[in-house]
Amino acid sequence: MNYGFVKIATFTPEIKVADVDFNVFQIINAIDKAEISGVKLLAFPELCISGYTCGDLFFSNVLLDKSKEGLINIAKSTVGKNVLVFLGLAVKYNGLIYNVCAGVSNGKILGLIPKTNLDNNGFSDRYFAKALNKPVYVRFENLGGDIESQEIIMYKDLMFCDSKIENFKVCAEISNDVNMLISPSVYHAVNGARLIVNISADTESSGKIEQRQNLVKSISKKLACGYVYANAGGGESSTDNVFSGHSIIAENGEIIGESKPFVNGLTTADVDLNYVDFVRSKQFNNNFGVIDKDYIELGFSSGENSRAIDRIYEKTPFIKAGEESLILDMQAEGLKKRIEHTNAKKIVLGLSGGLDSTLAILVCARAMEKLNRPNTDILAVTMPCFGTTSRTLDNSIILARALKTSLKKVDISKSVNRHLKDIGHNKEKLDAAFENAQARERTQVLMDIANMENGLVVGTGDLSESALGWATYNGDHMSNYGLNASVPKTLVRQLVYYCVTQSKGKLKSVLLDILDTPVSPELLPNSEDKISQKTEDIVGPYLLHDFFLYHIIKRGSSPKTVYLIARNTFNGIFDDKTVLKWLNNFYKRFFAQQFKRSCMPDGVGVTEVSFSPRGKWQMPSDAVNSSWLEELKNL
Repeated sequence: MNYGFVKIATFTPEIKVADVDFNVFQIINAIDKAEISGVKLLAFPELCISGYTCGDLFFSNVLLDKSKEGLINIAKSTVGKNVLVFLGLAVKYNGLIYNVCAGVSNGKILGLIPKTNLDNNGFSDRYFAKALNKPVYVRFENLGGDIESQEIIMYKDLMFCDSKIENFKVCAEISNDVNMLISPSVYHAVNGARLIVNISADTESSGKIEQRQNLVKSISKKLACGYVYANAGGGESSTDNVFSGHSIIAENGEIIGESKPFVNGLTTADVDLNYVDFVRSKQFNNNFGVIDKDYIELGFSSGENSRAIDRIYEKTPFIKAGEESLILDMQAEGLKKRIEHTNAKKIVLGLSGGLDSTLAILVCARAMEKLNRPNTDILAVTMPCFGTTSRTLDNSIILARALKTSLKKVDISKSVNRHLKDIGHNKEKLDAAFENAQARERTQVLMDIANMENGLVVGTGDLSESALGWATYNGDHMSNYGLNASVPKTLVRQLVYYCVTQSKGKLKSVLLDILDTPVSPELLPNSEDKISQKTEDIVGPYLLHDFFLYHIIKRGSSPKTVYLIARNTFNGIFDDKTVLKWLNNFYKRFFAQQFKRSCMPDGVGVTEVSFSPRGKWQMPSDAVNSSWLEELKNL
């Protein structure tokens, strides 16, 4: 266990049908391999000790006794190994045969979970009895040794609980159990299982792989859990059926580990149990923790785990491939509704030649198309001042003309100078007042023009700026409608690039140059008409900050966890010192700037994170960040 992560694995062994000794040998070797890899939970396929396709041989006591002996030998092989193993076999009890999942750890057979949902296909219901609704005890005898003198509990509601890690709780179901109207996994999750194992022998056919992926993703999302699906492989392929061994590990609706079809072996993934708990407490607190069944808890120990996790995350988690047009449509639809409701005659926005305002005007044009209104109803206002370069100014003008919007140029230099003089500010002092006076003057210009035009001001600030507080309070922080309010900077860039691929001529050329322009507020005087104030030099790379933002807000990750996974994910791009520096900066700015988020204007939510104070994000403006920074200091 490391930072809330536990290493999970499935193993599809080479199987010979009815050759228990061969199968057990393969399973024991697989356990050894998994244990060396740091695996703490390992799942094998359904009926893997004997083979799933034994047919009427399941009625033979020879096969049943041999399978029981095989389970004992597997259990003995786990002595001294801190790994919880699930695997399948057929067990006879009171004259009936049950298809069970055995839980084994550190030399012990902990318990047997019988299959509940027997297929009405002439297979399961031909050989096996349905799970009983009460716990019973299966005696292991006449085979020699210690384990077989015990009575092992067999019950469908068994929960395997780690002795030290409170949220490492595991339950199991078997294959088709998952397809029940109310599957065992539902009860397992509701009663506290964070990980659910499904040992299966699912036949392969055209379209099955996608169906299986969708099933496992949906179950893990619905139940806010880690779901481990271990599937039988090619050794079971016989007569009329083919088995591929396609196994899947999912976490809260996302596949994080998956085997290739027809390739036997180990598939691993690091499941974040703290993320499972975060989702349950935040989104499903009224559904989980309802104890409506009497689960029997069985203890095991996963031991110490100092191994670094292997999991690599997406570097740009807000970017979903192929969703660019959908996101632009969502933004445009939100704006369209606001325009209709307010009966706005003009849409007014400040056009700086930067990424955020570029995305905003592109979305405005999309909204006008939906309204069957001309782009001249968009009034782009460019407001050069002390730090404005000819590159950004020219690009803003070219962009407006390429989109055929209305355009107004208002040089605010004189008005800002007059204001600074009026308040007694030394214009040579390039402080916060010098910078913010420009941002506030621009907002005043936009608001007044909107009043003149019976319009509304569209804000262009993005989600990353909101997280870092990189906006002037009552300046660019304020508008009538925040179009990019839930769009982080990395996604802003991606959406603008998508628009490049859909454009041609002057529009395409200017968008490409805007993408190539350094991100800057352009509030400080420049030299030689070049941008001197680069945002990412001041607050840090948006690639890192958007990664931090996603994992802190969307996944509830702690500072030490964010640092750990960022190191893994950005290895070779940013060194550890750089990651830690900007993560510290993120927490400092995030806490200090909540007051700006507490009074944000309306803004359409189009991603998984929003800081709208109207229910999306609630945080006191005076919260202290010392505990979070202390955790980073102690790494």
